[in-house]
Amino acid sequence: MTAVSQQASGALARPSAARVTARKKWSLRAPLLPALIFMVVMTQLPFVATLVISTLSWNSLQPGTREFVFLENYKTMFTDSALREALFNTMIFTAAVVLISVFLGLIIALLLDRKFLGRGLVRTMMIAPFLVVPIAAALVWKHALLNPGYGLLNGVLTWIGKLFGDSTPIQPDWISEMPKVAVIASLVWQWTPFMMLILLAGLQSQPSEPLEAAKVDGASDWQSFRYVTLPHMRTYIELAILLGSIYIVQNFDAVFTLTSGGLGTANLPYAVYNTFFAGHEYGQASAAGVLVVIGSIVIGTFALRVVSTLLREETR
Repeated sequence: MTAVSQQASGALARPSAARVTARKKWSLRAPLLPALIFMVVMTQLPFVATLVISTLSWNSLQPGTREFVFLENYKTMFTDSALREALFNTMIFTAAVVLISVFLGLIIALLLDRKFLGRGLVRTMMIAPFLVVPIAAALVWKHALLNPGYGLLNGVLTWIGKLFGDSTPIQPDWISEMPKVAVIASLVWQWTPFMMLILLAGLQSQPSEPLEAAKVDGASDWQSFRYVTLPHMRTYIELAILLGSIYIVQNFDAVFTLTSGGLGTANLPYAVYNTFFAGHEYGQASAAGVLVVIGSIVIGTFALRVVSTLLREETR
């Protein structure tokens, strides 16, 4: 066969190989198309509809007065005092719950990383609060723990008062007197196990050689933790903070169950609910919902970057 004929046959073979490669790629992607279409239909189309509604002045009690107002609903979000307070409460709840949960989760993870009898059972018990349905967890805190008449906390205070001869111990109404603290406490109780799981995974992925070398060099337990363990845990701590923020910023159950949005505890998700179902202001509620989604997307973007960094480091 001449060189010319070989080149011609090669030219004919190359498109065929390209078609085979393209067909192989589509064969791998095709099974994902139904899930992709379902996700677009169930999430993106409603979000586009929410964007459209957020540009309308639409009160369901006055259906004939619907009109296009462009960004006026978003302006109301930042000028209305109640909505500004809800936005501020959302930031306070998210920051407080995440930071406290990460701190407690790290302490518990350090304890559970040690070997002791019954460690598996203790780990299972520590994870249990995270498995409780959020509305049920809030009900437990509202009635079983914080109720001023028969709650566990006031029962403990009564018992302590009797030990010291106090016939009339202090019986605070926790939710009425400290509503934000009550909401934060219930969320910390539920989300600390989530943080603990992530941080415990980070501790167990730590190689033992650096710790042994630090011990040989005479480093104390605190020095080993500060200069060896903590740098290794940095990525896991960031991951816990970011993933926790994504979920906690959208919390609705604790606020709705404990205070019904009263006593200055309404956050942005509750404001969306209240504006939509109580005020019947569909446009303003949609604008608030869009802001919640945008905030979650921003946090989620950072979370994905941290996850990708973590995976790259694990594969090295």
